[in-house]
Amino acid sequence: MAIMMKNSNRDMTTARSGLRRRSLLALGLAAVAPLGRHAVANPAPAGAIAIIARFDEALLALMRADAQTVFSRRFELLAPSVDQTFDLPAVLAVSVGPAWTNLPPDQKNELLAEFRRYTVASYVANFDNYAGQHFAILPETRGLGAGRVIVQTRLIPVSGDATRLDYVMQLTSSGWKAVDVLADGSISHVAVQRSDFRRILSRGGGNALLASLRRKTSDLSGGTVA
Repeated sequence: MAIMMKNSNRDMTTARSGLRRRSLLALGLAAVAPLGRHAVANPAPAGAIAIIARFDEALLALMRADAQTVFSRRFELLAPSVDQTFDLPAVLAVSVGPAWTNLPPDQKNELLAEFRRYTVASYVANFDNYAGQHFAILPETRGLGAGRVIVQTRLIPVSGDATRLDYVMQLTSSGWKAVDVLADGSISHVAVQRSDFRRILSRGGGNALLASLRRKTSDLSGGTVA
């Protein structure tokens, strides 16, 4: 599910958390529908909480492995957790927009494969340092209607300010899935990813978007993930 805000050129530095805050932009996923203006606090659905708790554990394991473990190995370790956590097909379709329905099936499959690699590579590249941080999940979700809730998490360093990462969760036929990541609790990446993808598509169609995703993944992985 992922956004590279113009290849993560925006710098969002976290204080002593081991994460560049630009990674929050790099890792955002397009929501299936826009966020509602008002969110209502509700008891957290156990399934939605469990999905994010497992993903947090996977990210901590990734951080503990750090950059001394080769990128391709860290990619392999995290990829199953990304698949379990995010509804990547829905995110990609919404990000591409109306043009998605007109793309050939083979090209859709290629785009989904590249989008998955790009998403995993984004996390691997940005969650690469462990300095005693831990995740905390708030006990309540923010309800958005239409079957969506926000699971609120914090990445807490040993000292300094916590980093807020909230996940928009949608109940699907295969259980709860994340369809967006909100930096600082409100910065959704829908508009940016949509703008980026649609600009590329308008200039070169599906092949141009494929090339862009491949290039971004190669840049993130140093060419080790193809």
